[in-house]
Amino acid sequence: MRIPFPFLKRSRPLRRLPASEWAKDERGLAAVEFAIVATPFFLFVLGLLGVGLYYFTMSSLEYGAEGAARQIRTGQAQKGALTVGQFKNLVCGAAGSYINCSKLSVIIQSGANWSNIAPQSCVDSKNNMVGSTGASSDTVSTYTGAADEVVLVTLCYQWDLAQTFSFLKLGANANGSGSAILQASTAFQTEPYS
Repeated sequence: MRIPFPFLKRSRPLRRLPASEWAKDERGLAAVEFAIVATPFFLFVLGLLGVGLYYFTMSSLEYGAEGAARQIRTGQAQKGALTVGQFKNLVCGAAGSYINCSKLSVIIQSGANWSNIAPQSCVDSKNNMVGSTGASSDTVSTYTGAADEVVLVTLCYQWDLAQTFSFLKLGANANGSGSAILQASTAFQTEPYS
């Protein structure tokens, strides 16, 4: 007596399909369509994430520049003998914990009027990121001038996430390392705080 095992069905032997039946055979069509659509879809998603991370970092830098520069604008930094290093820490505090303060460079310029200010690039001719204005122990008032002067604060940030993900290289390379250099600036005239 033979015991039937329904899960042990015999497969039918492979047969050759005539050329006219190849056009009718739709097995595996969904896999081919998915392969065609998946690559552009995943590239779009990665690009969207990259642009989102870029704008988040830029927004943090700009917020840090505005928040810390308010100390200069109102004269609190000058009256309190704030140093360049302390000002840099103010920028990092205002920008949030996402910004690595050791990768940040702060450039402060001042002049009697707007025509005396010339924006500075974050990279030099050799594609290296420029350093901060003065020494870390210098007072900010050395570079901001007196009351009623025009001040330009420029932040340069070496964004290392672009080194990890090559599709995020939206800025100039720092020293050929693959990192992007992001720049945020704010210009204002200081209040008559004297």
